[in-house]
Amino acid sequence: MTQDETTVEAISLLQDLGLQEYEARCFMALNKLPNGTAKEIHEISDVPRTRVYDAIRVLESQGLVEVQHSSPQRYRSVEITEATRILRERYNDRIDTLERYLEQTDVEEAGDDDHLQEIWSLSGHEAIESRTLELIGNAESEIALLVVDDDVLSEALFDGVQQAIQRDLTVVIGGQTPATTTTLKTRLPETSVFETEMEWLTGSELDAEVAISRILLVDQETLLIGTYYPAAGGEAKEQAVFAKGLQNGVVVLLRRLVTAGLSAIKDPGK
Repeated sequence: MTQDETTVEAISLLQDLGLQEYEARCFMALNKLPNGTAKEIHEISDVPRTRVYDAIRVLESQGLVEVQHSSPQRYRSVEITEATRILRERYNDRIDTLERYLEQTDVEEAGDDDHLQEIWSLSGHEAIESRTLELIGNAESEIALLVVDDDVLSEALFDGVQQAIQRDLTVVIGGQTPATTTTLKTRLPETSVFETEMEWLTGSELDAEVAISRILLVDQETLLIGTYYPAAGGEAKEQAVFAKGLQNGVVVLLRRLVTAGLSAIKDPGK
């Protein structure tokens, strides 16, 4: 990445963290100078000189810029560690405030039958991993997980499963390949691990068939299935659906596939 590209990306990130464009541009300009006047900041940042003063005042009020009261006035940014600490605190404060507002929002309660046929979809590896960890963390009795794509194997996943084991849940994990199974057995020695031997879970590398990345079954009623297209190569984007409700036909059918041959979990549908 070139210096110009780095600057553009940094300005974009600063805007994501709450700064306006001119404020972000001025801050980046000061990071390239030991200190500078409004004229020098204008020349580096391409911010109109009359707007530099407004941007600097905002940055100063936020603790990101220091002012030397000379003639002309000179400005400098605070140390990088101090700036990132300030921005991180502001960002975390906004998240905490949002969480409080969301918690105070009244939610209409669903009827008992509304949970029987729930099917939802997710897109993107991070979102799917987050939901996977949430489901594992909220499990009350048992977890069955099939790992088909090794990208699923994250430290967060191992930690989540370990915590489930410590809560005395029944945990059974399957690996699609001998190598995956070995990794699971090594990292989770207290867990029942098996090799799936289900070749249909992976699509062909030569065509556009969909492949399974993960299957998670929690408490006999909630099922998450991740998929991707192997032919997409490095651009493959994981998608997922998850269904909830023991009487949901999708859950019942796939539960029998997931737990086929496993004595650790008894299928109530049989």
